[in-house]
Amino acid sequence: MNTMRYSRDWGLIRMTYREAYDEGRKRIVSDEADIECAIILEYVMGTDRNDLFAHPERELIKEEEEKFFSLINRRNSGEPVQYITGKTFFYGLEFLCDNAVLIPRFDTEVLVEEIIKNAPKDAKLLDLCTGSGCIALSVKHERNDLCVFASDISKAALATAKKNKENLSLDVTFIESDMFENIEGRFDVIVSNPPYIPKEVIEGLDEKVKKYEPYNALCGGEDGLNYYRIIADKAKGYLNADASLMMEIGFDQGESVSSLLRENGYTEIKVIKDLNGLDRVVTAVLKG
Repeated sequence: MNTMRYSRDWGLIRMTYREAYDEGRKRIVSDEADIECAIILEYVMGTDRNDLFAHPERELIKEEEEKFFSLINRRNSGEPVQYITGKTFFYGLEFLCDNAVLIPRFDTEVLVEEIIKNAPKDAKLLDLCTGSGCIALSVKHERNDLCVFASDISKAALATAKKNKENLSLDVTFIESDMFENIEGRFDVIVSNPPYIPKEVIEGLDEKVKKYEPYNALCGGEDGLNYYRIIADKAKGYLNADASLMMEIGFDQGESVSSLLRENGYTEIKVIKDLNGLDRVVTAVLKG
């Protein structure tokens, strides 16, 4: 579609900020078209949230207009807006986000809240399956007293996490490790948001998730519990006496993950719900 318009004397009339937003919003097929269109427009124009409303008459130059509608088309192909712009927000912080990492979800902030509230002062903490580093870095931002380590098997994910560390100027140590393989020492708290979606469920996920987000960061095996089994078993060799284990879970996994923890000798097991009233986090203690 040619968006260029001309006046009677054939002078070029550029699209305004408001016109571009209205047109882009109509083209996006999404329940969140309004916000996604605004995010893409802000990204292209290098503006903040207030500019659309403060200066709706601002004009786009040709290159901006072409880039904007090109990115709108990418969104309509199913690509998540976070990957299109290369960034997202989590726990009030801006994170780089590419297709090497899972897009941070608002639900995961429940886990961050639990860690911030309950980690002992000056505790040593390990974040397994860190991805973008959003959990480890958000916790360190709020609890600078904590000594935070974070690991992932993916070199590409760790590269993104390290860039986020640099951008946020936070002291977190990142380790390339297949679960506990390269982890040394003991910790007062181990946390994780591991892959937990059952294999057969992935095919039924939203197109923008199953097509664009990393499969290995989604799939938790046949029943979704593979990584919980590993953590429940192996974490015992890396936790100090009376240390805590905190993990994000799927909405229907509270009972099964709790059972795994009980079988492995953990006590004080709690299931915390998210704002929608769904099971979201399991915490437990390993007594000395």
